[in-house]
Amino acid sequence: MIAGNRTINYLRISVTDRCNFRCRYCVPASPFTVIEHEKIARYEEILRITRLGCELGITKVRITGGEPFVRKGIFSFLEQLCRLDALQDISITTNGALLTREKIKALIQMGIRRLNFSLDTLDPVKFFAITGRDRYHRVWDSIMTAHDLGISPIKINAVALRGFNDDEICAIAGLTKKYPFHIRFIEYMPMGDSDIERQQQILTREIHARIEATLGPLIPMEREYNDGPAKKFKLSNARGVVGFITPISSHFCSECNRLRLTSRGTLRPCLLNDYEQDILSPLRAGASDHQLKSIIESTLTHKPLFHSLNDPKAKNIPISHMNSIGG
Repeated sequence: MIAGNRTINYLRISVTDRCNFRCRYCVPASPFTVIEHEKIARYEEILRITRLGCELGITKVRITGGEPFVRKGIFSFLEQLCRLDALQDISITTNGALLTREKIKALIQMGIRRLNFSLDTLDPVKFFAITGRDRYHRVWDSIMTAHDLGISPIKINAVALRGFNDDEICAIAGLTKKYPFHIRFIEYMPMGDSDIERQQQILTREIHARIEATLGPLIPMEREYNDGPAKKFKLSNARGVVGFITPISSHFCSECNRLRLTSRGTLRPCLLNDYEQDILSPLRAGASDHQLKSIIESTLTHKPLFHSLNDPKAKNIPISHMNSIGG
């Protein structure tokens, strides 16, 4: 599929808006309700939409939530997803708190070799402060179990926030000295009514400078075929990779190859724009495969060439929250 001059071959699928964490930059600061079960796309509906996406050129899928492993039946769904021959790459983003050795082994048996973990701090006290849950050691155990079982690459996503975890930037990046992890620092994206203040945002140039000042030069790495938006670097003699995802300081909209399917069954061509197209209602009303493909293709005509999230005066800042979209 083509959107502008971009080839769209990557589908991010949110299977649920529910999560066992309450991360401050993800869920709304104000009271909120989860989506009613009947309004969440059923697994068979997600599989049909994904199959049609594959027929249009989708080759890569990432499963997200909320937290995907809170949804009942997720492993049966993943088994069926892995049977779609057109998919060359299937990965999962998780907080890791619900993973066990047996579950990770099951993922490997299906053919899933890539996991992204969210981990913003190496301090259990700060972990509780950001997530609302005392699960730091459980998450770290999941990461190490995945490492021991051969999951590769293991990517660890960290949002650096001034006055909260910015004193840990070098310690987090330093994990790459010991482990072959891909540590990715993601600039905070001010969406919805999160209780994170914009002034807590730290841009990549500052993170980069802090790492180099303490750990030495960051050596640029060449991009590979399946790379996402992260700009990759390597510390001297490191086993892993330090990456930076820069939606604010240097947007990568012109390179974006993604389409999102939310847990509500809407297609979202841009994370940072509130435009969505309902595909679940037509599917449930009996739409043909041809009609559903037309909806997918029509959605991509609304994929923007840029976003305005780095402009504090912009009027089109997304009001959606990350938990309602999928990470």
